[in-house]
Amino acid sequence: MAAEFIKLYPENPEIKKIQRIVEVLRDGGVIIYPTDTVYGMGCDIHKQRAVERIAQLKGIKPKKHNFSFICYDLSDIADYTRALSTPVFKVMKKALPGPYTFILEANNQVPKILNSNKKTVGIRVPDHPVPRLLVKELGSPILTTSIRDEDDVVEYSTDPELIYEKYKDLVDIVIDGGYGKNVASTILDCTGNQIEVVREGLGSVEDIL
Repeated sequence: MAAEFIKLYPENPEIKKIQRIVEVLRDGGVIIYPTDTVYGMGCDIHKQRAVERIAQLKGIKPKKHNFSFICYDLSDIADYTRALSTPVFKVMKKALPGPYTFILEANNQVPKILNSNKKTVGIRVPDHPVPRLLVKELGSPILTTSIRDEDDVVEYSTDPELIYEKYKDLVDIVIDGGYGKNVASTILDCTGNQIEVVREGLGSVEDIL
């Protein structure tokens, strides 16, 4: 059965549609959704089979891949990470919501969820109402990974209709939130003594460090 194609306007997302998408996530569904950077693919972090489906779609092993979690705000982060140092917390407070991924030390909850021995987890709080509302309504983070394009010129797919055509038989819902960007988030590794820039993306490093 083809995936549902649901249009959600970022300015005023319809709560009924949000609830429908959350229902699918609770049921172990895989969705594609807009963020403040590129379109992402995700599922409820507690649904093991859905996590495995995403890994299969991306041709990766769940234990080896660096998945990130989308959280509603900073208060959710403590459930999955070890205590943050004051400097890291200050930077995160300044940067989020925004186009940044913070790599943090994982606590014991994360390995259970992803069935791996990973010591770190990526945390995202995007500046976009759709994924944040989904997380809030779901009551737990969404596992997220970017949708890459095989195109040599365009690294990320930005047109939701083309994304739907490509993934309609592979996922359960594709959300049309308008054209996405084609620059990914800036990744900051906060697991060492200094915050290290792993990838400079849409988020300005100078603005927050």
